Amino acid sequence: MNRQKVHNILKKEFLTGRTTFDWGFILFGLLLQTIVYCVQPSSMLSFVSSLAGILSVTLCAQGKISTFLFGFIQVCTYTVLAYEQHLWAEVAQNVYYFCTMVYGIFVWKSRYDTTDSGSARLLARHLKPTVWILSVCVIVALSLLVGYLLSAYTNDTQPYLDAFTTVPAVFAQILMILGYREQWIIWFLIDIGLTTIWLRAGDYCLTAQHLFWCANCVYGYVNWSKK
Repeated sequence: MNRQKVHNILKKEFLTGRTTFDWGFILFGLLLQTIVYCVQPSSMLSFVSSLAGILSVTLCAQGKISTFLFGFIQVCTYTVLAYEQHLWAEVAQNVYYFCTMVYGIFVWKSRYDTTDSGSARLLARHLKPTVWILSVCVIVALSLLVGYLLSAYTNDTQPYLDAFTTVPAVFAQILMILGYREQWIIWFLIDIGLTTIWLRAGDYCLTAQHLFWCANCVYGYVNWSKK
């Protein structure tokens, strides 16, 4: 692969095809994390995880395969933070994220539009209503079961919140990997729960990150609904 071809690929991935709002949304997220860290300092690991998380989710919302690059950084750092808080379902969830993201790179590559006429982005799709309703029922039932098991057999500090942010995330991650826009609805509900978890834990960097992620879910759903 020659240098010019590499340059064109990177240009399409990181520079072209974004509106002023797209750039402003990314910068706002990064600035928000920086301000929160300066006002209410937490660990440097939490700050790095939050910045990587902002870049990962905004790139995902824009349908960019580079989301996986920052996603790996965020997953690795976040796993350590969850371990420190004894959030065992969160730890297991992020190991799952890591494995599925490796597979996701190949799936996204097969559905990635890199035509010369525009910028590179994922070609998104949507679930049939019956599949969507069935998925919601399964998510609720499994979340209740996992919450009970965590409360009964572990020292999880927030068992039901942990469960209701973990089980739906398994489904949302599958939908993200396969390119379905309904993932953003599930992620929105998950991020509300995670905002509560990290606010209670006193980690304001991760609290701010998940608040921003709620907004990003709306942004992502709109982007992924475009033809």
